[in-house]
Formats: sequence, C-alpha cells, structure tokens
Amino acid sequence: MYILGISCFYHDSAAALLRDGSLLAAAEEERFSRVKHDSGFPVHAINFCLDTAGITPQDIDYVVFYEKPFVKFERILMSSFQTVPRSWKLFREAMVNWLLDKLWVKNRIKDHLKIEDNKILFSGHHLSHAASSFFSSPFQEAAILTVDGVGEWTTTARGFGKGNDLQLQNEIRFPHSLGLLYSAFTAFLGFKVNEGEYKVMGMAPYGRPKYVEEVEKLIRVENDGGFALNMDYFCYHSSTERTFNGKFTELFGEPRAPESHFFTSNTEFPSYFGEKPPDFDKQCSDNERYADIAASIQAVTEDILLKMACSLHRETGLENLCMAGGVALNSVANGRILRESPFKEIYIQPAAGDGGGALGAALYVYHSLLGNPRKDVLDHAYWGQEYPDNEIKEFLDSKGIPYQYLENDDILMERVVNWLQEGMVVGWFQGRFEWGPRALGNRSILADARRADMKDIVNTKIKFREPYRPFAPSVLAERAEDFFLLDNAADNYPARFMLLVTKVKEEMQSRIPATTHIGGTSRLQTVHREVNPRYHRLIDTFGDATGVPLVLNTSFNLKGEPIVNTPENAFNTFRASGMDALVLQRFLIKKTQLRPFSQE
Repeated sequence: MYILGISCFYHDSAAALLRDGSLLAAAEEERFSRVKHDSGFPVHAINFCLDTAGITPQDIDYVVFYEKPFVKFERILMSSFQTVPRSWKLFREAMVNWLLDKLWVKNRIKDHLKIEDNKILFSGHHLSHAASSFFSSPFQEAAILTVDGVGEWTTTARGFGKGNDLQLQNEIRFPHSLGLLYSAFTAFLGFKVNEGEYKVMGMAPYGRPKYVEEVEKLIRVENDGGFALNMDYFCYHSSTERTFNGKFTELFGEPRAPESHFFTSNTEFPSYFGEKPPDFDKQCSDNERYADIAASIQAVTEDILLKMACSLHRETGLENLCMAGGVALNSVANGRILRESPFKEIYIQPAAGDGGGALGAALYVYHSLLGNPRKDVLDHAYWGQEYPDNEIKEFLDSKGIPYQYLENDDILMERVVNWLQEGMVVGWFQGRFEWGPRALGNRSILADARRADMKDIVNTKIKFREPYRPFAPSVLAERAEDFFLLDNAADNYPARFMLLVTKVKEEMQSRIPATTHIGGTSRLQTVHREVNPRYHRLIDTFGDATGVPLVLNTSFNLKGEPIVNTPENAFNTFRASGMDALVLQRFLIKKTQLRPFSQE
C-alpha cells in the first residue's frame, strides 16, 4: 500500500511517501525549486517521491492533504469580517489567493496525479503535526503537544497517543497563538516571519530578560500554560503587512531596521560589515536593547511551554512526550522541557514545522484510519534525493572541473581530516539529503571546532550572516557525554536532529570554542555509526587525530538560499563562497585548483 502525504500553500511545502507504513522518501519543495520556504504545490517533491519508489500515480492508494482548506478559509473569512474595515486588504487577498488556487487543493491533486476522487483524503493541521511525531516515535504511549502559528483554527493542541489511537483533547484557537506572538517579535527585531525566528533565539543569549513584564502585558498565562493574547497590541489578524501595531511600539520602542547589522559589546564587528560606523557606541546600545527584548520573549516562551508540559504530565501521567509544530523547533525551550519537566523522554521528528505535516497526514491515515500496526521509528533524517558517483562524475567532466577520485575511504577520511586541521573549510556532500531544516552531515559545511577564530572564518568566507548566530557541533553519539551535560545522550532523539540546546561542560568549552555559544551552550547533533556510518567515520578519524571527536557543522548553503540538493548546487555554492575544498562523495575538489571565473 502506497500513501502520499502533501503539505503546501502556507510555507515549507513538502511531500512524503509511505509503502506499507514505512517511509520511503520525504522532501521539501524548496530543495528542488531553489525558492527558500517555497509554499507552492510541491510538484518536484511529489515526483521525487514517486521516482524513488519506482511507481506511477496509478499505484498510489491514498493521497492525504495535511489540513482542511475549507475550514482554514472559514477562519480567514470570519477573522476578516470581525475586523472590518481594517481587514479589507486581508479579505481581498484571501479572495484572490483562495478562490483561485488554495481552496481547490483536491482539483490540483487530481490534475497533477490523474487519480480518482475517493483516493484523496484530508487530515487536520494539528492532527497531522501530532501524527508526524507520535507515529514516528519509539513510544507506544506518549503525551502530545503541538504548538505553531496557526492551522485551520487551532494554534496549540494537547492530547495523547496509545498504539494506533491518537487523541487531541484541548486546544487554543486563533487569534491566540504562541507562535504568532514569537513571530511578532521576530518582525519587530528586523527578521522575516516564518524564517527568522531562530535568529531571535540566537540573539537572546546576548541580552538579559529585562522586558519580561512588558511581554506579560501582551499575554495572560494560566498555571497550566493556557494563554490568551491581548489583541490590542497586534494586527496580524487584520493586516497582510504587519503583525504588531503602534501600541506595541509604544511599549517596546522603535523596531529594529530590517537587515541592519547586529553587534554589541559582547560580539565582534566582523570585517564583512565594512567600516565601523561613527555612532558605533550608540548602535551597540540600541542593539543591546534589542537583545534584551529577544531574551525576554524567549524566556516567556520557554516558561509557557514548560508550564504546558508539566500540566500535560499531570493530566496524562505518561512518561514520554511527543512535540510538533514550528515552535517545537525552538531547541532552547526543548532543552528546558527535557531538564525541568517530569517527562523522562521527548521525541520531535526532524521536520517539526509545516513540511512535516505531509508525513503526519500519511501516517495518520495508515495507522489511525486504516488501523495498521506501527512498525518503524524515524531515527534519522536522510530521506531526500541522492546522486550516484557516475552522475557526479558526469557533471564534473561536463564542466571541465578538476577533481581527485578516491575510492579508498581510509585515504579520503585522512585527507579531509588533514584539511580540517589545517584550518580549511570543507563542503561535505554525500548520500540522501536531509528531511527538515537542519543539515545533519549529508549536506553540511565542516570546520575545526577547536579553533576560536573558526566561527568568524566560516561567517566571513561562506555564510555572511550575523556574528551572534551559533554553529553546531556534530559529535560521536558515544562520546557526547564527555563534552556535554546531557544524560543518556546516545538515546536522546532531539539531539540526533539538532533540536536540543544543552550546556557544554565547563572544562570542555575552551576545547571547542567555535561551537560553544555565549553562556556556554551548544545545539548539538549526535552522530550514530549505524545511522550515518560515513559521517561517523569522518568524525571518528578527526577524533583520533586531535582528541576531539566532533566537528563544526553548518548547513551547505549561502545566506538566503535553501540547503543544496544536487552536485551542481553544491559546486556552485562552493564556487561562489570562500570554502577551501569540496567533497562530493568520493570526488575531492580544492579551490586552488579551479580556474578563476574570468577565464571561463
């Protein structure tokens, strides 16, 4: 039995394909279209899934969409009517987008796949989130918490799963949304909504939560984590352009200018920012205020999520927690829930946001609606497209790109480890690309975490991003507890997917300065030999050579672009950046061996 799950028309469109309940392929559309957070109908992702399985659309038993478009349209209409005349632009946009396109998902599916009506099913948005986590988890019983911006009406849902049964019993509805509250501060701090939330999380440690009382004026929180927003401060329910209003700015001051440089007395002023401005001290002071605001909304968000988790534990009496929704990507909050809540274990699947709804919709139909037994645990994220050596060679030869092919992996690993020790920045491309927003060793940029200057080197050469944003360490799972304060690290699922921030042991912080964030924390990735043997071997070889079995890992992309998919994507990104070397599986390319652009 083949079941195809689809999510689209908000952000992070995706497709996922199950065969007899086992995941075969899953990918977000942006990897193929090269449009970051692509929200369009996922034609390329669907075709990739079918090609991976070697089937045609006629072989599909069910196609499941991750939410109910007519219910979502109802919410948009009712919200518009309730805020007339302020919402007339929102209403007009809804009419254009929904009546022409988004409402008729069933027709789009039929047109693309040429399948019968009775094969097309619809799940609920938060039900898809919940299923994506619970049915992927190792737990037969677990409490479930889903938190995001908004689905149809629901913004937060709580419940439990047992075997094939999944129940969401309590919910909070739009316009009251923890995800949209955080997004309002994302916009206020100069970042793009649905993209820059992780930048707020990275900025927060540079400030102090001095504005918690002001944030608390925006939201009333109950002891069980239930909440209601004071909508006097927001306009996302009535505007297509703004999330907060003048009353919000009266409380927090002028918003930070988008794309402005962020630096404080605790950060460097990197060379790629250009010359220091004449009002450097004033800008430092302003940025420190913004960092304090970021710290405040992060602290309030963590506290609310922790209250929800503790209340959910009291209600269910269960030891395990499954989380999903965009807010479940807040790895700092996840760390606090693991440390401070009564739950013994937490599971979050790697594409916790809307893209993961495609997987959840398919799993919900297979297990809950059709009653099929559970069989697999999603213990890795490598479900995207892969490229065999012959295709890589064909690409390199067609472009006249000089390379060295090393069939012997021992020699290859030693070569790459030597490069890293020499201070080189290496693009690392292998196998199937990752499901979700994190690069986990198959589409990664690697460097030596022991070098204090490596964070600035990688930023200056490749990422051109804010200097306060942390880089992650990829560490051997069996050695993680040597460096990090994380009990049973090898069994921790969020750590596999880089969805958990934890403390670096004090005595180890000076050994891995490039991946130790301010405050002594890291968002680590544990690497398991049985899951990714080649990446594990590279890190193990590096550990043998240096005594430090971890490497700096950041996503293989330039600022504003999706993570690379194809060998051509990888080479173009390598060529356009200051990376020193590129490894395309067994093909090694050094920047010094390439001809300058002007000679081509």
